[in-house]
Amino acid sequence: MTETARRPQLAYLTTVLNELRANGTHFKLRVLDDQQAPVCHYDGREVINLASNNYLGLANHPKLVEASMAATRAFGVGSGAVRTIAGTMRIHMQLEEKIARFKNVEACVVFQSGFAANAGTVSAILGKEDFILSDELNHASIIDGARLSRAKIKVFRHKDVAHCEELLKEIADQPGHKLVITDGVFSMDGDIGPVDKLAAIAEKYGAIMMVDDAHASGVLGRNGRGSVDHFGCHGKVDVQVGTLSKAIGALGGYVCGSKDLIDYLYHRARPFLFSTSHPPSVAATCIAAFTILEKEPERIERLWTNTRYFQGELKRTGFNVGGVNTPATETPITPIIVGDARAAMDFSRALFDEGVLGTGIVFPTVPEGKARIRLILTSEHTKAQLDQALETLERVAKRMEILR
Repeated sequence: MTETARRPQLAYLTTVLNELRANGTHFKLRVLDDQQAPVCHYDGREVINLASNNYLGLANHPKLVEASMAATRAFGVGSGAVRTIAGTMRIHMQLEEKIARFKNVEACVVFQSGFAANAGTVSAILGKEDFILSDELNHASIIDGARLSRAKIKVFRHKDVAHCEELLKEIADQPGHKLVITDGVFSMDGDIGPVDKLAAIAEKYGAIMMVDDAHASGVLGRNGRGSVDHFGCHGKVDVQVGTLSKAIGALGGYVCGSKDLIDYLYHRARPFLFSTSHPPSVAATCIAAFTILEKEPERIERLWTNTRYFQGELKRTGFNVGGVNTPATETPITPIIVGDARAAMDFSRALFDEGVLGTGIVFPTVPEGKARIRLILTSEHTKAQLDQALETLERVAKRMEILR
């Protein structure tokens, strides 16, 4: 036992961890031994990987690897400063200009993560006299940004546009800015936010409209342009947030909008002001990824072909992939609803032992009683791999009496 382990000040944390162990929801990190691929090795075991956000297989694409290495040789491994002091490199500006063109907006700013992009933007553009209207299932980064802003938070029922409008009516005559915010694709259920309808009521009441497109980027819209393009509501969404760490295959987040919005974030977004900028290798990698999105739409077509096949087979087998009291998936995010937290975690461990990596998700990430295995399809899975995973899922679920 180390000297620090004997100190009592943090003993309460051990108590909480013991409670997690007792109820079966404690977990250990799985360690990846090779590339993030459809079949790879975690903890020394070969598994079919159905847990990665690498939707389009770009995390190990040769062109991205080449771009990363070339940028490292040319510019070094780090930028050496925050953006506002000495850390804005030409390659950062090139990435932001490329994203802005891709998303059909005036300007873009890149953050160190999607979480930082959401939290930093919401907390920067609103204050304590303002109002935030947020979907009840919005991502934690939106929730944290709303809290940091000190604005008054109104939560509307999931995807309930009428309820959102009721809340807007209640505060219509009150001073302060109003922000309506939704995920483009909800990360735990895989359903698509009603971006077009929310944008319409935001316009009606003079509210700012914001979309977090982390799981829609590279998945929805033309060439993966996201939910705004999917719904054809360009010019009606004031703030678009995206990620560079899922379909793009690298690391970071970004915010798109007007030139004034981006200039304002330069001056007020705390993650931008107080975090060192991306290594040039990451920026180069992301530039290469957006080029591939523009030139290889067949990757997205393969992603959706795999999604339709796999989800159809799960439903045919009898798995609950959402619906009735749980949102139904509409994207490659594929939840298998188990309900009981211990059962979901046990199912996840048993699948791993049989060669399938599927993540157990429990409270507080999802509500009590809605524990699940969350699976994600990619464009690079073969039909043979999917069939093997389906056979394993069915066999293990029947053995554990999750399927009867």
